[in-house]
Amino acid sequence: MATVTLQNICKSYDKRDVVHDVSLTIEDKEFMVLVGPSGCGKSTTLRMIAGLEDITSGQLMIDGHDVTHAAPQKRDIAMVFQSYALYPHMTAYRNMAFGLQKTTSLSKTEIDGRIREAAEILNITDLLDRRPKELSGGERQRVAIGRALVRQPKVFLFDEPLSNLDAKLRNRMRGELKRLHRELGLTVVYVTHDQIEAMTLGTRVAMMSSGRLQQVGAPMDIYMNPANTFVATFIGSPEMGLVPCKADASGLLSHAAFGKGVNIDRAGLPGDVILGVRAEEVTLSSGAGMARGLVERTELIGAEALLEVALGNERITVRGAVAGAPEPGAEVGLDFDLSRVRLFHGGTGHAIALQD
Repeated sequence: MATVTLQNICKSYDKRDVVHDVSLTIEDKEFMVLVGPSGCGKSTTLRMIAGLEDITSGQLMIDGHDVTHAAPQKRDIAMVFQSYALYPHMTAYRNMAFGLQKTTSLSKTEIDGRIREAAEILNITDLLDRRPKELSGGERQRVAIGRALVRQPKVFLFDEPLSNLDAKLRNRMRGELKRLHRELGLTVVYVTHDQIEAMTLGTRVAMMSSGRLQQVGAPMDIYMNPANTFVATFIGSPEMGLVPCKADASGLLSHAAFGKGVNIDRAGLPGDVILGVRAEEVTLSSGAGMARGLVERTELIGAEALLEVALGNERITVRGAVAGAPEPGAEVGLDFDLSRVRLFHGGTGHAIALQD
């Protein structure tokens, strides 16, 4: 396996910039997830790593070698596409063998050995004689992954490989990909718009928006300490609640729903701040609480209830017990876990450090 280094990578189409100055290092045997909304530049970045898109400026290194302008076949990578891209007239075996036959000097025996080994790892040995139309979506995806595995490349690239599968199969395939990474020690760059996939699969996550990196870090670090309001609302389900407030010199936050105010005990805050709270960091109060709000929606999702509560014009989500969950229209008191709340600058949206 190998390290992949992007240094100030940019991509433009007809003078329209779509990827801006991306610098990122994917370590050997790391599972790096590029995540963000549609059109954020994540797939374009992956395709530049693969050599399927030219790099406008910047440098790309794989295993210490400059491959910025190298042809795809010279980069020692393998890519798994969203559409599987299997040849419909070939069996699963021939689909897995085709690339090796065309691009290597391996003998038939060596190719057969690689295919049988990959098929065993992926539990598709019994499917090798079937054509794609005879396979389910999950089985086709396994064949596509097997086709990449037999190449034994330095780097595996995945472009939203699970988006065509139903929810149950996506969950199962996430587990399979995690197992493969753990057991085989693969270097993986994985693109998705699904923040659940990002949180569950990634060793680290690189958040992108409008062609720019927003934050890079371990999934739970990003979840607990988002760098800005975009990351805060994209990562996490339900998304983080954001409440614009006024801050005084002592760190007292005021809002129409806060009553006496919420004391953050942090001097030197800008006048306009945004309070960020996750659903599990807000509890229903038995009394007046730090804030008062109106329940607009109650979702019972098995073991817990999710309450959407209006604080004036803002909406936050509260995670609570199903038993006794208030109905829509009920006025409730809320308490915040002040040891876990975050503040963001009201103008820039950037996180404000609460500790020196």
